[in-house]
Amino acid sequence: MTGIVALYIFMLAAFTGYEVISRVPVILHTPLMSGSNFVHGIVLVGAMVALGNADTPLEKTIGFIGVLLAAGNAVGGYVVTERMLEMFKSSNAKAKPGPGAH
Repeated sequence: MTGIVALYIFMLAAFTGYEVISRVPVILHTPLMSGSNFVHGIVLVGAMVALGNADTPLEKTIGFIGVLLAAGNAVGGYVVTERMLEMFKSSNAKAKPGPGAH
């Protein structure tokens, strides 16, 4: 695949992703993104495979950056999920000490 074709596919994917996300109502955005954390894991695995198959220093650099960004995306998704779930806990559940607390 030539670089022009790869760039064209990337641009189409970016445009499609933007259009899909921009049409999601605000109230549904966080639950949908939190529910798609598994996709972030797949992206991370793909980035690691790409880095493992890299030969040139440029490919290794791009692969490393891809792994870093994918890992940050996966971790960020779980952080957002945790914060979202905290909003649904009652105030009594927040005030109770955890097991082993004195």
